[in-house]
Amino acid sequence: MAEGNPELQARLQELDHELEEGDITAKGYQKRRTQIISQFLGPARAEQAQQSSLRIHSPDNTAHPINDGSRAASLAALNSRSATAQASPQYFPRSEIGTVSSRGETLVDPDSRSSTPGPDYPMSQASRFQEREMGRAAVNRQPSYPRDPLVPSPGGYSRESGGGSGAEYAFNPATQGAYGDQSGAYGSQGEGQSRQGTMLDSHQGFFSDFAGQQSYDQAGRDSTYGGPAHRYSSGDAFSPTAGIAPPMLNSNDLPSPGVINHMLPLEPRDFTFAVYDPHNGNIPMSRFDNIATVLRHRSRTNAKQPAYMVLDQRGKETAQITWEKLASRAEKVAHVIRDKSNLYRGDRVALIYRDTEIIDFAVALMGCFIAGVVAVPINNMEDYQKLNIILTSTQAHLALTTDNNLRTFQRDITAQKLTWPRGVEWWKTNEFGSFHPKKKDDIPPLQVPDLAYIEFSRAPTGDLRGVVMSHRTIMHQMACLSAIIATVPTNESTADTFNTGLRDKSGKLMSGSGAGEIIISYLDPRQSIGLIFAVLLTVYGGHTTVWAESRAVTTPGLYANLITRYKATLMLADYPGLKNVAYNYQTDPMTTRNFKKNFEPNFSSVKLCLIDTLTVDSEFHEILADRWLRPMRNTRARELVAPMLCLPEHGGMVISMRDWLGGEERMGCPLKVGSEDDKQPTDERKEDKTDVGRNGYGSLIGQTTDQPQESKSRTELGEVLLDKEALKTNEVVIVAMGEEARKRAGNEPGTVRVGAFGYPIPDATLAVVDPETSLLCVPNVIGEIWVDSPSLSGGFWALPKHTETIFHAKPYKFEEGNPTPTSVEPEFLRTGLLGCVIEGKIFVLGLYEDRLRQKVEWVEHGIEVAEYRYFFVQHLIVSIMKNIPKIYDCSAFDIYVNDEHLPIVLLESPAASTSPQTSGGPPRQLDTALLDSISERCMEVLMQEHQLRVYCVMITAPNTLPRVWKNGRREIGNILCRKEFDSGSLPCVHVKFGVERAVLNLPVGIDPVGGIWSPTSTQERQDILMDQEKQYSGVDFREVVIDDRTSTPLNHFSSIVDLLQWRVARQAEELSYCSIDARVREGKSVTWKKLDTKVSAVAMYLRNKAKVTAGDHLILMYTHSEDFVYAVHACFCLGVVAIPMAPLDQNRLNEDVPAFLHMVSEFRVKAILVNNEVDHLLRVKTVSQHLKQSALVLKATLPGTYNTSKPPKQTNGCRDLGFTVKPAWIKPDYPVLVLTYWTPDQRRIAVQLGHNTIMGTCKVQKETCQMTSSRPVLGCVRSTSGLGFLHTCLMGVFVGAPTYLVSPVDFAQNPLSLFLTLARYKIKDTYATSQMLDHAMRMMPGKGFQLHELKNLMISTEGRPRVDVYQKVRLHFATTGLDRTAINTIYSHPLNPMITSRSYMCIEPIELWLDTRALRRGLVFPVDPDTDPSALLVQDSGMVPVSTQIAIVNPETCCLCHVGEYGEIWVESEACVTSFYGSKDPFDADRFNGKLEGNPHVSYVRTGDLGFLHSVSRPIGPGGAQLDMQILFVLGAIGETFEVNGLSHFPMDIEFSVEKCHRNIVPGGCAVFQAGGLVVVLVEVVRKAYLASIVPVIVNAILNEHQLIVDIVAFVANGDFPRSRLGEKQRGKILASWVTRKMRPIAQFGIRDADNAGPQANEVSEPVVRRGSARNGSSHANSIHNTESPVLTIEPIQEMQKRDVLPTSISEMPTSYEDPSTGGPTYNIDSGVVRGGDETPTEAQYVNHYELPEHNFYSPVEPSRSSPTEIASGMYQYSHANDGAPASSSGHPTISTRSPPPSRLSVPTVTSPEAIAKGDLWSLPSQKPRRVVNATPEDEEEEWPQEALMHMNLAGENMNLAGDINRLSYSKTPPPPPPHPPGWN
Repeated sequence: MAEGNPELQARLQELDHELEEGDITAKGYQKRRTQIISQFLGPARAEQAQQSSLRIHSPDNTAHPINDGSRAASLAALNSRSATAQASPQYFPRSEIGTVSSRGETLVDPDSRSSTPGPDYPMSQASRFQEREMGRAAVNRQPSYPRDPLVPSPGGYSRESGGGSGAEYAFNPATQGAYGDQSGAYGSQGEGQSRQGTMLDSHQGFFSDFAGQQSYDQAGRDSTYGGPAHRYSSGDAFSPTAGIAPPMLNSNDLPSPGVINHMLPLEPRDFTFAVYDPHNGNIPMSRFDNIATVLRHRSRTNAKQPAYMVLDQRGKETAQITWEKLASRAEKVAHVIRDKSNLYRGDRVALIYRDTEIIDFAVALMGCFIAGVVAVPINNMEDYQKLNIILTSTQAHLALTTDNNLRTFQRDITAQKLTWPRGVEWWKTNEFGSFHPKKKDDIPPLQVPDLAYIEFSRAPTGDLRGVVMSHRTIMHQMACLSAIIATVPTNESTADTFNTGLRDKSGKLMSGSGAGEIIISYLDPRQSIGLIFAVLLTVYGGHTTVWAESRAVTTPGLYANLITRYKATLMLADYPGLKNVAYNYQTDPMTTRNFKKNFEPNFSSVKLCLIDTLTVDSEFHEILADRWLRPMRNTRARELVAPMLCLPEHGGMVISMRDWLGGEERMGCPLKVGSEDDKQPTDERKEDKTDVGRNGYGSLIGQTTDQPQESKSRTELGEVLLDKEALKTNEVVIVAMGEEARKRAGNEPGTVRVGAFGYPIPDATLAVVDPETSLLCVPNVIGEIWVDSPSLSGGFWALPKHTETIFHAKPYKFEEGNPTPTSVEPEFLRTGLLGCVIEGKIFVLGLYEDRLRQKVEWVEHGIEVAEYRYFFVQHLIVSIMKNIPKIYDCSAFDIYVNDEHLPIVLLESPAASTSPQTSGGPPRQLDTALLDSISERCMEVLMQEHQLRVYCVMITAPNTLPRVWKNGRREIGNILCRKEFDSGSLPCVHVKFGVERAVLNLPVGIDPVGGIWSPTSTQERQDILMDQEKQYSGVDFREVVIDDRTSTPLNHFSSIVDLLQWRVARQAEELSYCSIDARVREGKSVTWKKLDTKVSAVAMYLRNKAKVTAGDHLILMYTHSEDFVYAVHACFCLGVVAIPMAPLDQNRLNEDVPAFLHMVSEFRVKAILVNNEVDHLLRVKTVSQHLKQSALVLKATLPGTYNTSKPPKQTNGCRDLGFTVKPAWIKPDYPVLVLTYWTPDQRRIAVQLGHNTIMGTCKVQKETCQMTSSRPVLGCVRSTSGLGFLHTCLMGVFVGAPTYLVSPVDFAQNPLSLFLTLARYKIKDTYATSQMLDHAMRMMPGKGFQLHELKNLMISTEGRPRVDVYQKVRLHFATTGLDRTAINTIYSHPLNPMITSRSYMCIEPIELWLDTRALRRGLVFPVDPDTDPSALLVQDSGMVPVSTQIAIVNPETCCLCHVGEYGEIWVESEACVTSFYGSKDPFDADRFNGKLEGNPHVSYVRTGDLGFLHSVSRPIGPGGAQLDMQILFVLGAIGETFEVNGLSHFPMDIEFSVEKCHRNIVPGGCAVFQAGGLVVVLVEVVRKAYLASIVPVIVNAILNEHQLIVDIVAFVANGDFPRSRLGEKQRGKILASWVTRKMRPIAQFGIRDADNAGPQANEVSEPVVRRGSARNGSSHANSIHNTESPVLTIEPIQEMQKRDVLPTSISEMPTSYEDPSTGGPTYNIDSGVVRGGDETPTEAQYVNHYELPEHNFYSPVEPSRSSPTEIASGMYQYSHANDGAPASSSGHPTISTRSPPPSRLSVPTVTSPEAIAKGDLWSLPSQKPRRVVNATPEDEEEEWPQEALMHMNLAGENMNLAGDINRLSYSKTPPPPPPHPPGWN
């Protein structure tokens, strides 16, 4: 209106300017503004402008008809203040929108009852403050009520303004000592933020959209409020909650023309009569706009009638209130809120009351309605987290409660040391009193907002969601329910002829029917249906509610007595309570009848028994009606029972119940199931003959109950008998209906009895929709029930996405001839209920979450067919509870793993409880055998009765599964169980798997027996990749290497000794070596000349003192210093064999000393060279004693120790003293240097280098890294082998550059020293390991130095590179100037220190995501990680260096692999070593003489690692030209892989999956290996409780990511895994300690169980594996569930442990131990290799069959072929065979090439099942061998050894076919040579 009056607009703008400038206070602003408006518009118009009321339209308003059939009207009402609502004329006619003043208030016409705010307007000071504080524009709005000038302005937030001066009912925690300083809270005063500022619209986002933009503005809210948007299956390709059309179907999926038969939505029935006040038939309820006006009406017309009566659990009345008192107290609450709270209309107020405080709750709720604020009931004060979430998400700053609640809450908060919710003031409404206006008409007018209240409930996922309820929705609900109740026929026996329309002198109806209903309820009155009936409907109809505590129904007879005492007409109950009452009456009827003397129970007054439920229990209805209601004198017992289909997740509204409204014909669906159906009940066939011309609408108010026969049948509760098998395919096949269904229910086992709720409520539109595709279902198909009604809520609070997908879902349908589905109007609410519509009535089978699905497959006419079968949890629970004893409660759900739905059953059993039997007694021990039998029985029952193949059964103690609250009771929450199952946090004590039956889609390779390297599999890959090129790299030959200083060809030097002498001659006084200490200070410089004299001095000392001669072996044990360099070059000069070795570690002497002594004895070491530090170490008492004692045990002789730190001084150089290289020493086969590599298991690999190899290695390093004499070399870690030795001792000499030495000890203490050295001396090329970089990044910040001169940081990896190292290093050292292309991984190997390198490639690492399914078949298939979440990420290892060529070769055929597959990496390079040192094994020789088929002239070195070459192009050429590069990807060692079902697996990937799947698993605490044909997973855990709950998480992670079912999962305590000094898992020791029982598991679980496999394999077709793997060994794996590890007492192992020939700890097992009785072959436990007694650890006798000494504890079995990889390092697949032949006299294993006979287990030293039973402490009672009735002795003899041996977890023979699967052939003639020697891992 201001726009129409320019003068008024100018005056208001001037006033706004004064307020913004601070020239006027807010109080003065309000006063001046009112005066200005009064001058122009008059006082009445000004007052109305201040109030800005909104009208809620009545249901019969023409603009908003009641039967508009959509909740859109309700939603628009909620959004009436949003711009969207303003733009919706269909909901808000333009004539109703008032004009807006310059301040933004709506100035309405006096006759208008609704208004909406207008567009943006100038901001006030408060608005600007909000914008400054919140970062966005604020919307200023005025209070919804006139302010008293005496009341403080909203600008200040104080006790006076917040709660009234001196009032005792208000409690502000901020003023209490316990509250503490909580500055920064949105209700605090510390930062000038006022109560007004915190409660404005901009803080709430409410009026812009009731669902709010808050969810978008606060991105992190989903973690605390609302939860995930989808409740539906995540495993499907299409999510039903996406709110979009379903995906396009294939042509095969399209329905054929003319067959489209969607069941269209049911239309509303729309009752055609008006609803009148039950107390006054002349007052239509449509005259009331909201429930608050109805309450005022009740206080005037029913003042003295009781509104509520509250009873305790004994039935004693504790409180009562009349309508007059109720309304008065509610008015008082509203008055205080208006005058004292500073809240605005529409602000949220929390209501926190107990269920027994129903009167106080109703008073507060009605008070909020009258005051115009939105109520937020909170029904669980004990859940502090939920309370906080609700208060925060609704931004409620005021909480209404009672004094008792507040004291309890304060006590709990203090006890739990919590803080009060911030910014919330607490009012005690029980102290408010009543409202007494001065005059009768002094009651303030109602000004209600759109919303009435927000009901918070937990979704099935456990997430809190608030459902908003508008006043219009409430009035719609109440009208529907009142119409249904009003048309209920009365008891004919109580009817009389009295005219119901007669009134007394006061005008009241004289008939009792006009006095309202008496509702008796024990349901929670604060939420859902309890709130709707006990509070809202009570007020709406003026009824009287008698509320009793839920425990009242547990007292026999009390509930019936209460019904009779109060003459209840409506019973509000649920099944658990009614079952309690009815069964108590069946047990002892006289207790009920004699509950009170001379007071006979009489239910004749009861009109309806309303049951809150989601599914109908028809069997109980018969008991309830015939055995409880009818004996209680109600002749309408069958008509009383009325189950109500409510939606507890969506506000609790009823969407279906039995009624007598009629109008069924309008729904548009058939009301009869086939008139020709001969299964139709007789009584219904008779009804067909009745007159159908009547409209069936005879159930109006006041009308007689005479109904046509057909209408009567339609008002009955329908029942059907459905075919159980058809339900599994979602089809509805009706076997019988009505009375016939009742009769046949118990006699037909293949049927399910299902009861109906009734028709949908009259104003509802209902559809049955496929929840996965959102397509309308066809008739007679189970689907999700979608409903639309004005009686339903419009959405969730502050969750717009959830609101759109759940409350406004669109169904779709196909139209004939159109392949694109079209949407169906209107929008629906997804109830999550699955059911169907039969004859217009709703039949519900359960929630979507309560339905399991499982795929079944079969072969039909040679074609494999797969379909889903569906199972409802309720049906499964009934079967379990009926057939299995000792079950307390149970639940079931399915999980989506490996593209398959797998059923999980959770059982609560007293047998799983460990609680003491007596108070203070010890905990009970679990009867594992009983638990196991319960699990097996459960699987059997569900298989027999439902054909459900259960995947997993878990058992917990009673009342331990997660539960949800419903009507005061806790019920198991399926989705909560699933969430805790997925997280592994269920309190489970027992688990049993049925994988053989349940898992259908385990993949199988092309050749399940031969594996991926068999000819069949190889040929299959070649056929696929025949068009691809072969995989081999190019080679850059560098014949000539030029010295950059002198241009001298370095390849002219035959040895490093000669080159050193030349350096001494050319640059004698230049720096050659210098040490850097921990403080980055230089030590004494060593020139080239001084280096020469130092070397000559050491050489002279060795020749004279140690008497060494050429060919002798010397161990060089030095710290990282120049002394080590001198000794190395002195050995070169003397022609002795130098064996560098790291100093002994005092903390790991058990490992280092045996390894050292074995080197001494095997290499025949003559002397040990040390410096001062090592010499001192060896003299330490503990070290020296350990050396002496170990030498005695191993019968080794310690050589002399020589300290070379201070040899006699020499002034002459080496050449002057005659220390020159003899020609014989430079021969390729002459060993000059022996480098030893140690695996994490402390297993040794020794390789020999001649002078030619040394020079070749230096050449490759120099040329590849472009090293020059102008840039120094740095030596740091691992100086005894590989690149560390190369850079420390050789490269400085080779390139003529100075070498700086940084001690690893100094680096460990101060990592910064290394990087300061790199920066100071401008090192260009250096090397590192991932472990040292991890240490550096942990210990130091990446700043304080510059690394821009470092061009090549080589990170050495011996296998697959870690994908995280590059990013970590790049980010950590980003500020130092380290170029991202300078971080380079290199592929290092004991046979070649640099096979590939990323040095100077000038690009970042190449990352590939590989399809793991293809990888297991030997194929390389890059994929997009977004589409394949299980893809494997790998990084490249670089390109080949100079003079190096790589070939990717099939290890079986020795042919080049095609691009697209991986194979063994073969290398040809000058840097490759030529042999293992000391090995005489021809297989080892073949290892260094790999010949490609068709190219016998080139010899390759076989690395034993798997990988592939990949080509990429990058714009790094001149001018940005694309350059093609061929890079290598390393996957892992062949010896680490194992094969199952013909598919290859890398253990590291499986271990990574396990380690990340549960927080209780130690990082790096998983080991996977294959032993005895079983795949075993060992897991290190932090906590030992409820390990059974972690097992499914581990099994599922492996199954989902690797399509593999493991056999055993065992847990060990944290710290039980042996680890190397670098923290790496010692996999060999783990396996050895597992096999020898030295590692004691906390618990172990068998996953596969052959007992369950049975005949299920016949149900499925090839090639998919239906039962277990192809491994025979798996079929013998019995379950071992949660058993503590006992002392093993089986005789052979006891004897073995008493032998002296085996050491006492695994650390003393690095080599062979000889059998003293035979002097025969020995068995190396570390490497799993049989050796001769005189051979070195590097010598491996790989044989097809081999024998063990007689004392060996492994069981002799029938022979079978075993591959080298089964016994080589890595996966350590232990296979022990004996073909019965005696050991050969030579001590070598016997080689057999015959085919293996069928495998059979035998136990040699245990002669009977009884003997096993005595010593078998591993087996459960249920697993110990039993004698079978009528079994033959031969059967028993064959069965018991297998069981016994499997319970020991020792597979005597590799029962699976891994010997063939993993077989690697290295030559074309048997026996096959090995892939690599032991230790190559």
